[in-house]
Amino acid sequence: MSGFKLSSQPVDHTQVPKAVLRSGDSIPMIGFGTFGSDHAQPKDVAEAVERAISVGYRHLDCASVYQNESSIGDILTEACSSGAVTREELWITSKVWNDMHGPGQVIASCERSLRDLQLDYLDLYLVHWPFRNYHPPGCDKSSRSPDAGPYQHEQYMETWQQLEQLKQRGLVRNIGTSNMTIKKMKLLLRDASHAPDCCELELHPHIQQPELFSYLQEHRIQPIGFSPLGSPNRPERDRDPGDTNPMEDPVILDIAAAHSIHPALVCLKWAVQRGQIPIPFSLNPRNISSNLQAVTEDPLSQEELDRISGIDRNCRLIKGHVFLWEGAEGWQELWDEPVKD
Repeated sequence: MSGFKLSSQPVDHTQVPKAVLRSGDSIPMIGFGTFGSDHAQPKDVAEAVERAISVGYRHLDCASVYQNESSIGDILTEACSSGAVTREELWITSKVWNDMHGPGQVIASCERSLRDLQLDYLDLYLVHWPFRNYHPPGCDKSSRSPDAGPYQHEQYMETWQQLEQLKQRGLVRNIGTSNMTIKKMKLLLRDASHAPDCCELELHPHIQQPELFSYLQEHRIQPIGFSPLGSPNRPERDRDPGDTNPMEDPVILDIAAAHSIHPALVCLKWAVQRGQIPIPFSLNPRNISSNLQAVTEDPLSQEELDRISGIDRNCRLIKGHVFLWEGAEGWQELWDEPVKD
């Protein structure tokens, strides 16, 4: 790309709500996702990130496994060098992937992400999944790694302690978890020297995870919600019969009609007003802008929020089939749930 392009109709980023973490840092209450699934190449994602920053996003959710951090790094450098933003205005998250949990590997992975993103520090660094179970890119849901196994807390703490070291070194400002359960969080809080600042988990109107959500809030851990729109473009390996789409729910459609907006915007308003940080992704310039604008105006009423609270179906869309091990009975084992027939 030749120079950073500013949008002619940006959203005032100072109007985006923020949450204050236990560290005292303020995190924007909507982020821009960079997981392009199977349909977006690194160049596509980088162009979407450029658009997102230009219209007012200041929170980017990245990960090493997305294989596009170097392309995003070029955009971040252009944006800052052009004066469009300052580094201090940006909130950049990245995550360590499952195959880099061993001794010294977490630190090496973080340092690689910093080089790729062309940054001196990350605002937030997460453990992407609480397993060392690996799957090859592009595999289907039947894929099983011979080295995969159930959650092992001692291994997880070995990973977590490296995140604590990264924080001590100033390479990351805040640390957190992703795809956790209450059972696993209790063990981590028992043994960690530094409690997680954030936890990223699947959250949308059809999976509200009220028990885990309340647990996180009680322990001052900020919930961040991926797939806030129900992940309509998720990979085939994450699709099962019986999956539902929150944007097709009659309650969501009714509220959208009342506000004369797209159902996706209802999901985002609900998320922010509930207290979680949604991470939408889009390649469509109009959607990128409208998603951000939605959380700065025309809030839902308490009655509408209550109606959405009543449509939780506990419909997990990102089940994690590919992280299962030989002999596992079902994907519910990843989430400490009884396996259903």
